[in-house]
Amino acid sequence: MRHCIYCCIALLPNDLHKQCFRCEGPSHNIQKHPLCRGENKVLLHVDSKQMNLLAVLEVRTVHSESWAGLFCLKKGKLCSLMFGLLIMMLVMASYILTGAKGGLLLIQPVLHYGTFTSNSNVMDNESLSDMKDHYHMYKINISYAKDYPSIKIIIDTITSNIEFITRQLPDVEDLKKQEMHMSSVIPNKFLPNSKNPCWYEEYQGNTTRNPYATNSYALYSKRFRTIFDYLRKVFWNHLYHYKDKHYRLRCLPHFYIIGQPKCGTTDLYDRLRLHPDVRFSAIKEPHWWTRKRFGIIRLRDGFHDRYPVEDYLDLFDLAAHQIQNVLQGDNGNDKMSNIIIGEASASTMWDNNAWIFFYDNSTEGEPPFLIQDFIHAFQPNAKLIVMLRDPVERLYSDYLYFASANKSVEDFHEKVAESLQLFENCLTDYSLRACVYNNTLNNAMPVRLQVGLYVVFLLDWLTVFNKDQILVLRLEDHASNVKFTMHMVFQFLDLGALTEKQEAVITKSPASNTRRPEDRNLGPMLPLTKEILRDFYQPFNTKLAQVLSDEAFLWKKP
Repeated sequence: MRHCIYCCIALLPNDLHKQCFRCEGPSHNIQKHPLCRGENKVLLHVDSKQMNLLAVLEVRTVHSESWAGLFCLKKGKLCSLMFGLLIMMLVMASYILTGAKGGLLLIQPVLHYGTFTSNSNVMDNESLSDMKDHYHMYKINISYAKDYPSIKIIIDTITSNIEFITRQLPDVEDLKKQEMHMSSVIPNKFLPNSKNPCWYEEYQGNTTRNPYATNSYALYSKRFRTIFDYLRKVFWNHLYHYKDKHYRLRCLPHFYIIGQPKCGTTDLYDRLRLHPDVRFSAIKEPHWWTRKRFGIIRLRDGFHDRYPVEDYLDLFDLAAHQIQNVLQGDNGNDKMSNIIIGEASASTMWDNNAWIFFYDNSTEGEPPFLIQDFIHAFQPNAKLIVMLRDPVERLYSDYLYFASANKSVEDFHEKVAESLQLFENCLTDYSLRACVYNNTLNNAMPVRLQVGLYVVFLLDWLTVFNKDQILVLRLEDHASNVKFTMHMVFQFLDLGALTEKQEAVITKSPASNTRRPEDRNLGPMLPLTKEILRDFYQPFNTKLAQVLSDEAFLWKKP
């Protein structure tokens, strides 16, 4: 089929010049082609939208019976067309590289974060987009402020608004009212002959019933079903029979590795579980206290059914079986069990994002209850381990691990600048604690600046737990002397002595969860970005060093 010149241009995006040669001819009827009727220009488009940054490219008809040369267009008009395509490609490249999803070159995305309101009427099955309708949203014009002096002004404003104010503790009875079912499941006292907090719970099911059939962890994740299938098979053998009743041993963790992400918690977990007296939950990071308890799998996906405390306790059944074997002994006599259970959700220390959807009576945007309030209410003697690292390096590692595409040191710099301005905007109206725990603001920030504000979280944990119940370690020390830090952990948990062989297995195994090769190829962050982040975190590190009486937590430049 032959085509007129206008039809040829229409073919250009997908079939450049394949059918353009001598497209006009005696058999061609201009009235049969929509592009030929009354039209003498073609508009270029980007991503299905008319390009509004360039003038349209006009191509006029030339009434000649024959065309010489290889192409349909005269040389001058062909050059014009190619120039227009070149400009279009530059615009698209700029669009992709800048990551501006809502517009083209030089068009800034509009970001939002909400005011601090709470609403207890948000239902578990609502989508996140529906839940956002419960907040008064307002727009922020983001100035990327790439030059250091401009960003320094933002950091100075943030620093001037920092106040470390002690929070008001909630009443214990109010806490239990928030979790009445948990209060009915977890007793006030635990078995005296178990170092780990455990108790016997009457089991009223029959031998044919699968006790894990409704466990939410198994329902939502296929990889955990094998574990629960094994537990189902051995479940009946581990029931304790007394006076025609059946009892199962239930346990909570003796200690928690509560944070922080990208600070070496996985390596600590992998080494600690090699100790003969230590057991962990069937899943390394259940995230029950911070997320699953509220029905959150991924917050951006909205809420699912809330995971009951029984589903959480099921994760410790493997360890409970081993504790029960020690307690009953080979001859049935009660013995003392020194086995302890740990849990290593790195979100426990900092993630209180769900509070705004569930709790009323917030004070000036601050959450009335925090995760540690509930843990302390049910386990006042729990031990807590915190692994920290230089917050500047932590943030870059966090970005490399969680960013999915277009990662670069320049992109990281842009995201840092954007997040700083969002944080500054919040602090002009609200307290430091309100901003750190504000779910909508945290979701709006392209990088998780708030996770590195260690002292804010630590001070809140110290309002309910004693200082001797919390061990704070540095990843830098752990990386340089694994044996020393592991001895500190063993002593903190009051674990028994190890043989040289056992200790060698724990301390000489290779590091876990190191940076991926493709991320290492990006190299370090820009020196300017590092300087900006050091200025931002400096007042928080100073306070942290004061609280811990250790200047190593200043993370001064080498």
